[in-house]
Amino acid sequence: MATIYAALEARPGCAADTSGLRFAVCGAAPAPGGRLTRSEARFGFPAIEGYGLSEGSVASTINPLAGPRKSGTVGIVLPGQEVVIVSGEGKPQPAGQRGEVLIRGANVMRGYLGRPQESAEAVRNGWLHTGDVGILDEDGYLRIVDRIKDLIIRGGENIYPKEIEECLYRHPAVLEAAVVGKPHDRYGEVPVAFVATRPGTAVTAEELQDHCPASLARYKIPTEADVLEELPKNSVGKPDKGPLRATVSGSRRSG
Repeated sequence: MATIYAALEARPGCAADTSGLRFAVCGAAPAPGGRLTRSEARFGFPAIEGYGLSEGSVASTINPLAGPRKSGTVGIVLPGQEVVIVSGEGKPQPAGQRGEVLIRGANVMRGYLGRPQESAEAVRNGWLHTGDVGILDEDGYLRIVDRIKDLIIRGGENIYPKEIEECLYRHPAVLEAAVVGKPHDRYGEVPVAFVATRPGTAVTAEELQDHCPASLARYKIPTEADVLEELPKNSVGKPDKGPLRATVSGSRRSG
């Protein structure tokens, strides 16, 4: 998963015998731009990103080992499955348009054990509704934009945290980044950033906010930025935004 590659990137440069490795796969959470490329350059074997869910028997797309690999995407659909992008009204979206990622195939679960209502919401007419926002390009490569539940709505403007996180990752001091919505009396929500820095580096909140305007619209710039030793993870090592939301949800700000 991307967290492991972050841990490897944080280790000081040292010799490692990787001659026995043909390739490595990254999944569970999207890898920030450039991380897998840096891993390939450092360790000398291809790092391939894929995508899937437990409800879809783990894997649904992957960048081909022998074919073109597109950085920033999670590859093409695996044999025996279908992936489509649909609008909020359930209409299929053309190439290049964002929407919810739906998956269909023999690999999709029948349902959650003992949870009929949740099962009916997740699987409809054979299609697994993933809750992920994605884009399929003209070549069939899937790019994950964000989780629907992570969407921040600031004064009527939709903000996908992943876009802000990708911007923060481009700062040389940032190793990990997470953005959540903070309640706000005037705008409803505003984006707040949390980052962990690379070993031997330091960065201030002001520096992070000054870094953002070059690639983000003004309304997407985090109103706050907190530097932590490490971002919280869940039981399987994936970034966990729940504790971060709890940190910011206790207070409102107007203005």
